[in-house]
Amino acid sequence: MTARIARALISVSDKTGLVEFAKSLHEQGVEILSTGGSAKAIEAAGIPVKEVADHTGFPEIMDGRVKTLHPKIHGGLLGRRSLSSHMQAMKDNDISPIDLVCVNLYPFEETVAKGADFDTCIENIDIGGPSMIRSAAKNHESVTVVVDPSDYARVVAEMSENNGATTAETRRVLAAKAFARTGAYDSAISTWFAGQLGETFPQRLNVSAELKQTLRYGENPHQQAAFYTNGKNRPGVATATQLQGKELSFNNLNDTDAAFELVSEFDEKPAVAIIKHANPCGVAEGATLIEAYNKALSCDPVSAFGGIIAVNRTLDKETAEEIAKLFAEVVICPDADDAAKEVLAAKKNLRLLVTGGMADPEGEDMTLRSLAGGYLLQNRDAGRVKRDELKVVTKRKPTEAELDDLLFAFRVGKHVKSNAIVYVKDGKTVGVGAGQMSRVDSSRIAAWKAEEAGKNAGEAELRTKGSVVSSDAFFPFADGLLAAVKAGATAVIQPGGSMRDEEVIAAADEHDIAMVFTGMRHFRH
Repeated sequence: MTARIARALISVSDKTGLVEFAKSLHEQGVEILSTGGSAKAIEAAGIPVKEVADHTGFPEIMDGRVKTLHPKIHGGLLGRRSLSSHMQAMKDNDISPIDLVCVNLYPFEETVAKGADFDTCIENIDIGGPSMIRSAAKNHESVTVVVDPSDYARVVAEMSENNGATTAETRRVLAAKAFARTGAYDSAISTWFAGQLGETFPQRLNVSAELKQTLRYGENPHQQAAFYTNGKNRPGVATATQLQGKELSFNNLNDTDAAFELVSEFDEKPAVAIIKHANPCGVAEGATLIEAYNKALSCDPVSAFGGIIAVNRTLDKETAEEIAKLFAEVVICPDADDAAKEVLAAKKNLRLLVTGGMADPEGEDMTLRSLAGGYLLQNRDAGRVKRDELKVVTKRKPTEAELDDLLFAFRVGKHVKSNAIVYVKDGKTVGVGAGQMSRVDSSRIAAWKAEEAGKNAGEAELRTKGSVVSSDAFFPFADGLLAAVKAGATAVIQPGGSMRDEEVIAAADEHDIAMVFTGMRHFRH
């Protein structure tokens, strides 16, 4: 069923495409009502427009806070054309039908993002706009509601095809979009207000996100999936520009996020992280990016095949040429120079993402995880142990070189699935044990992987000999530490706090191992 548009009300903050849209409506014989800046822009373009105040017979008051909140506006929107009683009420009260509402709201989200003060944010809460949108959307049987400039062309084209009318299908689609917009707007306001009141966990959690991409499938082909963004400006996969390569998959996005968050832990030197199935198979720092890449790759080149590569510096040609030798799914970096882009352009299936910056590892943010029937909400793990916060608990103190590697290993371990064990030597991972049910198994697997990688590289000495080891949580027994001792580790970093700490410390002392406690745990499930 089509509904002809004879009268439209336009009131927009975002003036994109406004004049062109108003001109098209006028050319199709539509009377245009408008307010404030919208009316001025339309009039300046030579398009006839009637001020809302002239339509209602009631002036704007209270600095524009009250202008469209009037029965002649909402009656014209809400009156059901199919009900004679509604039409009679409109006639009795001199209310003219309004057939189209074009409204986008005061820029509240943008105002908050700019760090405006409380009063300014309050004044940028739109009241009349959401009211009109909701009225029009509720009565979409007869009224067309437009909240996004990208829909102007669709409406104009459909009116041209239907003698000035829109179809029921289009009105329903636009109504759904309108309710989604007002819902997101109210969510942004309530979230901001909770923050102003210091409420980390408000009584009602409102989550608002915008569809960025419908994915081919989810973790597996039989699952449907999509990618949504939350409007935060944290550099990463959600804000990145894809310069080349095929469409990112669900698993690509998840792993790329893990890779970039990990490499963002390091800012002092060039660093590279290679991720496979959300776990690192190689992380390293170097004097140059190519040195860091080669060190990271050497940790586990077998697992790196088909992985995700994240770097914390502008990608250069030399590093790009080395990366091009490996089959990788994604490369993500803060930027890439033209020569590097040209090198990777030859790898047509490789996705290259640039973020414009690095994520702040200590930045405040929240993470949300779904459970059956609910959600888990928590602060992002922004914990970072500093050198002077380490507590030496063994007779032997770690050397300065060991301390450097211990801190490096603990930062990496924060991004490894628990139970997490990470061996590090000379600023690079040499073995990673992830996601095991027992910590001693993680220790053994990490050492075994290091041994296998060394053998494949033709090395005579165990890579873990002279390394340091990190544990994301305390050793509940000495067996995990003894596995590291057997592998040749000389220093250990762990949170401490086990009932058997003294037993573990004694085992370290017995083998002349240096051990430091952090007092901070980094479980990652």
